[in-house]
Amino acid sequence: MKFFGREPSLWLGLFSAALQMVVTFWLPLTQAQTATVNALAAAVVGLVVAWATRAADGGSSVQAAVLGLAQAILTLALAFGAHLAEAQTTVIMSFVAVAVSAFVRQNVSPRDKYGLAA
Repeated sequence: MKFFGREPSLWLGLFSAALQMVVTFWLPLTQAQTATVNALAAAVVGLVVAWATRAADGGSSVQAAVLGLAQAILTLALAFGAHLAEAQTTVIMSFVAVAVSAFVRQNVSPRDKYGLAA
């Protein structure tokens, strides 16, 4: 899969380098905040790639990518000052996991014991 004729990892590296430059010269972000924004960008790219290749694995890569994106968003919120208790973040991640599982389950079918589609 390519974006504008280039691999996703190239775009992610370009974004990371551009973010470092912007932070160095214009934005007063901490190292933790910068790392969190980079992690969020990686999660978004991962989600896009998983969505584009979902037919190959029945959607399980999309499920993992959505969970990773949700975790990155929560981390970003915490890095920028959101006050969430550990129990609250656990409940949010649990809800996202169940919601994504319900969506993926509607779009895949189980295999029989021989590995053939049922």
